Amino acid sequence: MLKLNYKGFIIIICAGNNETFDFATPMGVGLIESAMNITRLCLFDKPEFLLFVGTAGSYGNHNILDIVESKTAANIELSFLDSCAYTPLDNVVSTNTTNIKDVIVNSSNYISTCEEKTKKFLKLGLEIENMEFYSVLKIAEEFNIPAGGVFCITNYTNKDAHKDFIKNHNEAKKLLEIHVKNRIKELTSV
Repeated sequence: MLKLNYKGFIIIICAGNNETFDFATPMGVGLIESAMNITRLCLFDKPEFLLFVGTAGSYGNHNILDIVESKTAANIELSFLDSCAYTPLDNVVSTNTTNIKDVIVNSSNYISTCEEKTKKFLKLGLEIENMEFYSVLKIAEEFNIPAGGVFCITNYTNKDAHKDFIKNHNEAKKLLEIHVKNRIKELTSV
């Protein structure tokens, strides 16, 4: 469970396009758009806490319409799993300051559709994927801002990923809205 012990200035952000919420500011889809816009946001209106809200695909440990909270993200591409690529960069970032094991959210500009390959992500400790979350946490780290994410699972990472995403997207957005608004009520009543 994501622990938000802030009564201060929290900015809630989301991806955008068809994934918007009345309580969140759209930042763009994918790693690049979101990184540019979150940087701009933090330069001009630095929050005390940055909360990302969005949907995600499951590598298998989480079910459709599960709500998952996290403060840890990775940027590991499928080619890494086949030893076809490497990176000199630190590709895991976390704002988790507790000893509680966190769900690691993998981010890429691509949606995974090969169930056989994505099972390998589970062996690396990654459980879900969302296109923007790595850039959210990387920018938060740069600006020294505590941050986290709340996700609703819309699909498994298999050949039906897009079809299932479309089928479950509206319900996932409704569940996210209810969950986040309840969590904000908890925060403001403390």
